[in-house]
Amino acid sequence: MEAIGQLTGGVAHDFNNLLMAVLGNLELLHKHTAHDPKAVRLIEGALQGARRGASLTQRLLAFARRQDLQVGPVNLGNLVGDMADLMKRSVGSGIIIETNLPAVQVVVQADANQLELALLNLVVNARDAMPAGGSIRIALRQVSLPSEKGDLTSGDYGVLSVIDSGHGMDEATLEKAIVPFFSTKELGKGTGLGLSMIHGLAHQLNGSLKLASALGSGTTAELWIPASDENQVAKAVSPQQHVVSENQSPKRVLLVDDDFLIAMSSVDMLTDLGHEVVEAHSGLEAIEILKRDARFDLIITDYSMPGMTGGELIVAARALIPGIPMLIASGYADLPSGVELDVGRLGKPYTQQQLALEISKALSGH
Repeated sequence: MEAIGQLTGGVAHDFNNLLMAVLGNLELLHKHTAHDPKAVRLIEGALQGARRGASLTQRLLAFARRQDLQVGPVNLGNLVGDMADLMKRSVGSGIIIETNLPAVQVVVQADANQLELALLNLVVNARDAMPAGGSIRIALRQVSLPSEKGDLTSGDYGVLSVIDSGHGMDEATLEKAIVPFFSTKELGKGTGLGLSMIHGLAHQLNGSLKLASALGSGTTAELWIPASDENQVAKAVSPQQHVVSENQSPKRVLLVDDDFLIAMSSVDMLTDLGHEVVEAHSGLEAIEILKRDARFDLIITDYSMPGMTGGELIVAARALIPGIPMLIASGYADLPSGVELDVGRLGKPYTQQQLALEISKALSGH
């Protein structure tokens, strides 16, 4: 499984780089074809396909445990309650959702957005296991493990359970349930990445996904997540809740990416936003530019580059220009372990809106 994780993470990284160029160029092209309905329809179709590809790579990165998590204390009871309407709409009128939530608060250390996605995936899987209708029970409890148990260390855990009354799985199917792309659904009805994504998320949070099932007896999925001892509870924040100032003055930006195709797309995005851009295709070239000319407001760099990584470039650039705002972009949603950089992050593929948002945050010091 570890080897599969490394492979899928690498494939997702390369695919994200390709999607960066595709999405960036399509998004800009869309702006220049508003007068042509047929061109708009074709571009929107291509954008939808590319976004589905981006969603697929996010699931691959989740399985490979390479996604970027914003971890903080999350109240599981509130999270389930806030998602009640969405879950009901997702399963339809033929299925009843019951919740069994304790009176005591269960607070875990997790990423609220990713946890919501995991719960929705489990509920949709349960729905698909009951084509003739049925009930889904969502339960929540807190468990204290006095000693190590399986892949869990000792300590307190919040356990979120999704229990269905569907057709269940036999032992052979259960063993393969979290393998990427394995699916019991008919062709075109599922990617086979839902459970593998949740499995990857659970392990990245130092928790576990436990599945129990038998043919004709339904399935129980339990998400074990370490409890939090922090008081301030994190809230899921939609990117749309951030507001980017349209009156942001033009800036002088140094863009560094060893991939010419991606660099071209990113430069076009930046110039369309009104910024002046100087392009470099390696860390060493970027350092030479900075030595000749330090008049930059911002540096945006790729992470994975031969010779000098984006992380090494950040250290060298700040030695030349202390305090300069910087953004680092990566096809991996998470940087390699041991790499701690106090800079803004751009996960490829990013949209022009996301780029503008991160620039705004970097320049304001957030």
